[in-house]
Amino acid sequence: MSSFNLATAMLLASLACYLFLKRYEPTDVPLLVGLLVAPPLTVAFLQADLHDLFGALLRSCSYYYSGLLFCILTYRISPLHPLSKYPGPMMCKISKIWLTFVASRGKLHRYVKELHDKYGPVVRIGPNELSIIEVSLVPSILGVNGMPKGPLWDGRRISGNKGAAAKEASRGNLIGSRDPKLHADARKAWNKAFVPTAVKGYEPILIRRVAQLVELLRAQTERSTDLSQWLSFFSFDFMGDVTFGGGFELMRDGDKDGLWHRMERGLYLPALTQQIPWSIGFLPYFPMIGQEMKALGKFAVDQAKKRLGEGSVHNDLFYYLIDDKRADADPYPFPLVVSNSVLAIIAGSDTSATVLANTFFFLLSHPESYKRLQSELDEAFPRRVREPTDAALLSSLPYLNAVIKESLRLLPPVATSLQRAPIVGTGSKVLGEGFVIPEGTSVVVPPYAMHRDPRYFSPSPEKYIPDRWLAGDDDPRRFIVNEDAYIPFSTGPANCAGKNLALLEIRMVVAFVMQAFEMRLIDGYDKQQWEAELKDYFVMQKGSLPVILTSRTA
Repeated sequence: MSSFNLATAMLLASLACYLFLKRYEPTDVPLLVGLLVAPPLTVAFLQADLHDLFGALLRSCSYYYSGLLFCILTYRISPLHPLSKYPGPMMCKISKIWLTFVASRGKLHRYVKELHDKYGPVVRIGPNELSIIEVSLVPSILGVNGMPKGPLWDGRRISGNKGAAAKEASRGNLIGSRDPKLHADARKAWNKAFVPTAVKGYEPILIRRVAQLVELLRAQTERSTDLSQWLSFFSFDFMGDVTFGGGFELMRDGDKDGLWHRMERGLYLPALTQQIPWSIGFLPYFPMIGQEMKALGKFAVDQAKKRLGEGSVHNDLFYYLIDDKRADADPYPFPLVVSNSVLAIIAGSDTSATVLANTFFFLLSHPESYKRLQSELDEAFPRRVREPTDAALLSSLPYLNAVIKESLRLLPPVATSLQRAPIVGTGSKVLGEGFVIPEGTSVVVPPYAMHRDPRYFSPSPEKYIPDRWLAGDDDPRRFIVNEDAYIPFSTGPANCAGKNLALLEIRMVVAFVMQAFEMRLIDGYDKQQWEAELKDYFVMQKGSLPVILTSRTA
């Protein structure tokens, strides 16, 4: 075959492959491998001169992959692309590989905000993905009449399983289910677990664990203590009680089995694969990749087996998820139980621990705010007279809630990854007048960027000012606070199911610790270090927070 004929054949084959990929977007691994490997390999073997097989294969692959890349890149940056009118970096328009690289460094939240600062409220952050911080469009994206979850969630399968187990695990998984009906069915059990009466039942567990935290911290006084780590261990122990009926004792024993660090390390790979969801199908074929992710899955399996075997002493989260009273219904498949275990562990511990640590960091960095909150708490809960265990009173304290809201505004625990997409088969989704999202396009609403938008929070949206949540119309500072743009727990049907429990946990821990101790950052601590060490791996991961604790004796 002449060079001209070879080039022509390979370029036509690459065009056909591109059109097939564009039309059907297959994720089946054998099919993808076949499309990418079979055509150049077949043509190379069909050539007459077998003595130059390597050279023929090299030429075939060069023409084939060059043609395929040319077709992909040309279309994605051309005016023919449905997202061509939206601004964004060329690297983002070409491929999600660039955003995967940014995510690998843990600074996706900052990068997306910088893009919005440069390009405006709607930015193209992928070949088929937009980031939107236009508050008027949020209800059409995340709200009751919005869109279901996008393909990002396909790339966050923790277990790495394939086949029937993977399908069972995703069928009723609350966070991973993209089908609106399946998600609504899964949400019913979670809603039961977090109604006010259920949350009331968790209060004794929370009080016991917070008291244990304070008691153990008393042994750490007058020396440098990593408050961030203690809060992590506390949250993990508490979620062990709430979810599995107990069994975790990180505060007492330390992380001797590496549970907490295994969980945090296990979130790294999904933070990358969520950017390129098609890659998740390849992971089971490479056992050496994602060991931490698989270890986290194994941990969830072990805990679920233990919980299912021993039953529950009290109405814990699994009581509702398994629904012990479903005598006339089929039991939930075990892979689904495991996937919900992972969700409960991560969503209930990592996020709360990060919010608590952020809140204490801001308080310790702003002494006037610290003293003001301490005064409010001392008045509501006089020391040596009343412990801060009254959930209703805690929820009514204005400055405590303003402090927490400002912390959640500046550093939301899920900073970027609220992704939605039109329902498959509907063709498109109309967000607003003249704003149509074509099928196959994903939309992200990044809370970190929206919470710092001066249109919604001003003046000084980058600064920690709890008073912005308390100011009235007569306040001379003229604060602008758009509550519709405040979404630290997401919003709509897929918002955080455990929001009320999380807020109770945060309020009570802050109140107990501030009642018991005077705190300060260690001498020489660089306050810039805290945010510099925060990593956006779907949920925020934090560094250490070295403080000096002194028992309050007066």
